[in-house]
This record gives sequence, structure tokens and C-alpha cells, in this order.
Amino acid sequence: MNKRVILDNQQLDIMLIRLAHELHESHPNMDKCALVGMQPRGIALARRIKSILEERFNHKNIRYGELDSTFYRDDFRRSEKILLPSAMALDFPIEGMHVILIDDVLYTGRSVRSALNALADFGRPATTELLTLIDRRFSRELPIQPDYVGTNVDTRGNDKVIVDLEEEQKVWIPTVPIIFQRMF
Repeated sequence: MNKRVILDNQQLDIMLIRLAHELHESHPNMDKCALVGMQPRGIALARRIKSILEERFNHKNIRYGELDSTFYRDDFRRSEKILLPSAMALDFPIEGMHVILIDDVLYTGRSVRSALNALADFGRPATTELLTLIDRRFSRELPIQPDYVGTNVDTRGNDKVIVDLEEEQKVWIPTVPIIFQRMF
């Protein structure tokens, strides 16, 4: 499969460190903060950000959770495909906390909307912010904007942005080869 690489390994590491710096600048004392990774693809990103905050800024005991908003999606009952929830780990009260939702790609905003609905069942945070590695800003269907952005990527509507934080350590878009035909 051909790929258009958006971020290679080194660029990705620099971007994650920058995002962690931005969080630290906004929240130098993370005692009243909670990082919440959005299932499924925001989990690896949230874990990496948490690790950087602990190692570089000596933040200890960062509250960390994983939120599955499967049953809050607006397309939950519209699909023939059975949606199964992932394991959810949000075992602390979020009442009065500064919650930072973390997801890999912000596209239409529907996943974030469903995560906000799911989060409300756990309490009322003081604030809720959104951190995303990739913002596909021209595809929004809802008025949702990230507070922390790794980079903006302008794509066609049918493009898929792949964030691989585990194996290849890259962000890329699969490309389809264009075949030219002679027309005469």
C-alpha cells in the first residue's frame, strides 16, 4: 500500500513533546486535572502524553482514564454492524476536575460529542479541554474545536488519516495510485 507520510517517527516524537509542554504550561499543577483517552484510538496517544508529563515535568499521580462512548454515538442504532464497547477505566470522580479529552484525529466532531455526553454521566468537570494530534479542520459537522493541536491536515473527504503510535510510529494517509490512460 502506498502512503503519504504526514509525520515520521522523529516528527511525531517532537510533536508529542510539544503537546505535553503546552499542557504543562496551561496546567503547571496537575492535581486538579485528569487526562482521559477516548476509546479506541486516543488511548495510545493519551498514554504517551501522560508518560512525557511524568518524565519531563515530574508530574506524579496524574489522574488518567479511558472513556468508551460507543453507546452515546448518534449512529449507534443506525448501523447493521454491531457496536461493542471497549473496556472503560474511569475510576475517579471528575466533579470539579479539569478534564483533558485526548483523541488521535478530530474529523467531524461526532466522536467528541459522544465522549462529552458519556463524560457527563461521571460528573460535572470544572472545565473540559480537547487535545488532538491531527485536526482535519475542513470536515467538521459540529462546532467543536481542539484546545491543543499537533498539526492541521487538509484532506479530501474520503481520505483516512492513520495514526500508528505502536508499530511504525508514523502518521500517514493511504494513497491510491493514479493510472493514466491514453485517450486516442
